[in-house]
Amino acid sequence: MVVERWTDEMLDQLGANISGLYGTVSEMQGSISELRETVADMHESMTDMRESINGLNVTSQALLQLAAQQQQKSRELEEKQAENDKRFNVLLEEVRFLIHSQNKNSDNE
Repeated sequence: MVVERWTDEMLDQLGANISGLYGTVSEMQGSISELRETVADMHESMTDMRESINGLNVTSQALLQLAAQQQQKSRELEEKQAENDKRFNVLLEEVRFLIHSQNKNSDNE
């Protein structure tokens, strides 16, 4: 078995490699911290978006309900208008009949 002795140059190279690895690990830790912050920000943004979507859902449901109510009121008004038009036409016919009758009576006298 051959025993190899570490030379100063080999030890310096090992030290440089270890220092480089420490630097790389530190950079990775920094990147991981930044990534965690980014994920936390994204999570917060997603929570805000969910709340906004829920608010939009509530608003859209309220608007749909209002639209349905307005449509019902519009139908009711159309029905009342149709009834009023019929009454008006009946009264108009009665007035015409009375005018026609009055004119006939005036002619006969």
